[in-house]
Amino acid sequence: MTSSARIAVDAMGGDEGLAVMLAGVARARHRFDGMRFVLVGDEAAIRDGLKNHPNLTAASEIVHAPDVITADDKPSQAIRRAKTTSMGIAIDLVKRGEAAAAVSSGNTGALMAMSKLALRMLPGIDRPALAARMPTLGANDVVMLDLGANTEVDSRNLIQFAVMGAAYARTVLDLPSPRVALLNIGTEEMKGTDSIREASAKLRAAKHLPLTFTGFIEGNAMSRGDVDVIVCDGFAGNIALKTVEGTARFVADLLKRAFSSSIRSKIGFLISRPATELLKHHLDPNIHNGAVFLGLNGIVVKSHGSASEIGVETAIGVAAKMVRDDLTRRISEDLGNFEAQAA
Repeated sequence: MTSSARIAVDAMGGDEGLAVMLAGVARARHRFDGMRFVLVGDEAAIRDGLKNHPNLTAASEIVHAPDVITADDKPSQAIRRAKTTSMGIAIDLVKRGEAAAAVSSGNTGALMAMSKLALRMLPGIDRPALAARMPTLGANDVVMLDLGANTEVDSRNLIQFAVMGAAYARTVLDLPSPRVALLNIGTEEMKGTDSIREASAKLRAAKHLPLTFTGFIEGNAMSRGDVDVIVCDGFAGNIALKTVEGTARFVADLLKRAFSSSIRSKIGFLISRPATELLKHHLDPNIHNGAVFLGLNGIVVKSHGSASEIGVETAIGVAAKMVRDDLTRRISEDLGNFEAQAA
């Protein structure tokens, strides 16, 4: 990442408040040397909060925003207030080239709507896709998309998602040729919809792309670590994501209940504490925070609304890596190569 690159942060968007957002930005400042920030929000409140982070003050500037997008705001309402809200102004900084990326913990629907309207799509991309990392039993996380931006897609959309997801995995997972699979109801070639089967055939023939297409993957294999990118429509992806999150909470609550049920269980907890702490860390959503709207003509990262300062730092780190590796250029080049070969 160059010293001149700046990240615009919607400082008012998180559920946990301005203090947590600034603490997360301060952590990122220590982690990424040379990074600079544009903090967008209530100027007086931000200046007051920066008193607790003197090292961040020197690496930041403040852009005042008189308004905030709330969790209840509809995308249409958010668009009408884009010029006055901290989220809208942060996105506009990217549009005008005054920031290399924007990070927000605010309303997902509003962020998507404003980002798409302001930044537009990359040439050759029909629709944006929401991508995020999920923990696996393998050597690295798995990138999954789309997670809710598009409920209905065709084979062309799925192919574009695969190209974008592979480019993203090369950036955030440092993989030269990510293993890509399509989420399906079975692994046999005749399973699934016409769109999925058609996308599979075209991806299997695209030997020139910097990815390794492995075919179909079922939901029960998503966390095994057998692939690096899982591609699906936003309807299935959103259900899958929330099922995984719910299962993680279920396991954590079940273990907590089991270990507190008796004196013997409490002793067992103390003995197994290193293992349970490792499990807690592996399933911590803050470690995997930072969903990305791929396909836009600019970088926008969505941090979880309830993210801790560690989660905010993680989301900013995702944005920094995308800027460093010029992800938008990678996606455009890969898609151009695919379409040229297909033609």
